[in-house]
Amino acid sequence: MLTYDVVIWSIRRRSGRPKPWELRWRVGEEEHSKSYQLKPQAEGRRSQLMEALRKGQQFDEETGLPEQEVAALAMPTWYEHAKAYAVMKWPGAAGKHRASIAESLAVVTPVFVRSAAGRPDAKVLRAALYQWAFRAVQSEGGYVSRCDGESVPREIKEALDWVAANSLKVDEVAKPERIRAAFTALSTLLSGKRAAENTANRKRMVLSNAFRYAVEERALLSRHPFLAVDWSAPTTSDEVDFRYVPGPRLARELLEAVAKQGTRGEHLEAFYGAVYYGAARPGEAVALREDDFVLPPKSEPDAWGEMLISESHPEVGSGWTDSGKPHDERGLKHRARNAVRAVPIPPVYVRMVRAHIRRFGTAPDGRIFRAALGGRVTSNEYCAVWDAAREAVLTPTELKSALAEVTYCLRHAAISLWIKRGVDPVEVAYRAGHSVAVLYRFYAKILKGGSAHANRLIQEGLEAEDE
Repeated sequence: MLTYDVVIWSIRRRSGRPKPWELRWRVGEEEHSKSYQLKPQAEGRRSQLMEALRKGQQFDEETGLPEQEVAALAMPTWYEHAKAYAVMKWPGAAGKHRASIAESLAVVTPVFVRSAAGRPDAKVLRAALYQWAFRAVQSEGGYVSRCDGESVPREIKEALDWVAANSLKVDEVAKPERIRAAFTALSTLLSGKRAAENTANRKRMVLSNAFRYAVEERALLSRHPFLAVDWSAPTTSDEVDFRYVPGPRLARELLEAVAKQGTRGEHLEAFYGAVYYGAARPGEAVALREDDFVLPPKSEPDAWGEMLISESHPEVGSGWTDSGKPHDERGLKHRARNAVRAVPIPPVYVRMVRAHIRRFGTAPDGRIFRAALGGRVTSNEYCAVWDAAREAVLTPTELKSALAEVTYCLRHAAISLWIKRGVDPVEVAYRAGHSVAVLYRFYAKILKGGSAHANRLIQEGLEAEDE
């Protein structure tokens, strides 16, 4: 119980004792004392208590300490708070978001330490924090940090023990100089290169929410520490590098090369087609079922069909999902759970889908894309096939470049083509599953390229008005 009823007595000397100088004080009905070897030590502590009293602090009857010292003793370390935050977020978060929280906290936690002495190897420390401290597991009482619920390897335990021993208190890491250091770390990749703007922003949002948890729910801080920091992220560009996005001819050649990569390639040709002709994300394409395709009658070979995208199965690792599967199963990115994105598909892809279903059928749950030996298509498989297709199509010089480097480039190719051919940006954004703002951030150069055409149309309208 806190009270202003405090009496601090003079220091007395007790002969024949190892610590003869005794400081005594009373808080409420409770008396407290502390002995010191030297008189200046006792006088110094008495001055601290008197100063707290003069500043109007209440004292705690049980401990005899001023309220600020009691609060400091109760203040958790950043490491303890970050673990609590990760566990709190776990139940309601998707697998990808759980991994993102752990990644962000694993980057910033080594910054919030008082000493670098004895610091573990960087890779071991990152693995300890990412895989063990900020990953949750189910226990009898609910979720707990993995390091508290499972047996921990010796090397990992040593790394976590070092973090626990050196982690600063939450109120200490809230100081502006610590926050700036954290921002710098969150804006830097493991390689030392500058992180893309959206990557840095995503990680800073995790840190911001962890501090908000400290302010609003745990009352560890009186205000959000970001408010006291004037800091700007290093300027980066999220715009797609169109030098390495394949054009329509190269995209078709790569799809044809995929089909020539043996059984695996034959199974996956239509999968890559979904990414190119419908701008599906690979995680969305993996989840497509036969009834997600609305195909025109066979008597209309030049008619367009429609692809209904409603799910995404991004790979994240079995340790981050509730099902224990290596992929998450959720709705569309940044959309309501039951949202559906209807994407028109051209006749060439309608024929490709029909041929695929006729030849390979579907999985028991209706999915049309499977690994060659059955089961779910994994990123390892479709990346390996894509690498082989690049080797078959590109020149040695092109192979060394980032031209069509990953499967996702087909999505960039599709969106770029739509914009270049004059499709309205709002329609492009809808088909791609983007917001218009995101579309402009990633494809600004192409969108600006249509200004001359727009100017001509406006000029024609103005001249027609004059006539």
